Amino acid sequence: MRRLWRPVLDRIAPYDAGKPLELLSAELGLPALVRLSANENPLGPSPAVVAAIERDAPRVHLYPDGGSHALRDALGRRLGLAPDQIVIGNGADELLGLIAWAAFDPGDEVVVPQPSFEPYTTVVTLTGAEVRQSPLAGYEMDLDDMLRRVTARTKAVILCSPHNPATTIVREGPLTRFLAALGDDPPLVVLDEAYRDFVDDPDYPDGVSLLARFPRLLVLRTFSKIAGLAGLRVGYVLGGADAMDRLNRARAPYNVNRLGQVAALAALEDREHRERTREVVLEERRFLTTELGKRGAPRRHHRARRRWRRVPGPPADLDRAQGDERAPARSAGPRAVAARPAPRSRPTSDGRTRKIGTAPPDFHGTMLPCSREESIWSASSSCSASSRSLA
Repeated sequence: MRRLWRPVLDRIAPYDAGKPLELLSAELGLPALVRLSANENPLGPSPAVVAAIERDAPRVHLYPDGGSHALRDALGRRLGLAPDQIVIGNGADELLGLIAWAAFDPGDEVVVPQPSFEPYTTVVTLTGAEVRQSPLAGYEMDLDDMLRRVTARTKAVILCSPHNPATTIVREGPLTRFLAALGDDPPLVVLDEAYRDFVDDPDYPDGVSLLARFPRLLVLRTFSKIAGLAGLRVGYVLGGADAMDRLNRARAPYNVNRLGQVAALAALEDREHRERTREVVLEERRFLTTELGKRGAPRRHHRARRRWRRVPGPPADLDRAQGDERAPARSAGPRAVAARPAPRSRPTSDGRTRKIGTAPPDFHGTMLPCSREESIWSASSSCSASSRSLA
């Protein structure tokens, strides 16, 4: 029989971001749900972004700028880079795929922290390259272990700082030493800085400042978080001009829609909104960390947007909810945090660590009464919650 589909697809599960909140609300009979797992900007986009979209909306019948020239020029001025050192993508996800399609061949190896953002493994596997997983050490990427896993077949190493989902960072000294230790003919190093704007550690390195010294470094950033443009899908990768040329050869035409481009340009100009977003996230993070600590939750690293806590209950709870985001909410009674199980992102072996992401600023105070309920599910999970059920 004719084989139509690549066998590698049997090793990949579709990425499941969960049902839209409107649909989930209707199924659960809960009018107000907040999904914490997506880490969306709690303030939304800036008014300047909304106005820019409204102005350009009558022109959506026209193709967008296929090279995102205005956006690359604006980013270049802000970052001190030439426009040919920047490629814009339909979110950082597309850029991850673009790097993989342009660079990875069957038989190559790519070193990836485990756990980490699931699409890292997916895009590598799709190319036929081999994923070499490096386990975290105490919720932090183990750079020494990752270095030991680099071989002559290694095409790339993927780092995320802050780490997704553990939120820990790689500090400047260790990162610089790691990059230097890769030698004179290093693999590509992809540094994902999606959550960089929410780091308050003075020793956090700026990936852009390392590009001149390490020409095989690629830095990924996004407008989804700090700018609140997750629904428009705009990300960018920074690197040497030769690397960007290679990515452009593999890039699809018109890959970033015109509303996304004008929104990103407007977001770049609205510094006040970015600073306000950062202030809100950092303040809510401090508040929630303090309050959970009062309730006996061990302190975890939280350099980015998320918070970690351990909750009671056996790991078997995870299995009861597999494949059904509604199950925890149905079982948890009138006050609940509904968990969407994500076992592949489990940061510990006991299955008792929970990730808490961003929510509207007034939400965490209503969530806290629920944090001591035995009905909260024990899982390494993404979380959604009903503001009605927690009131």
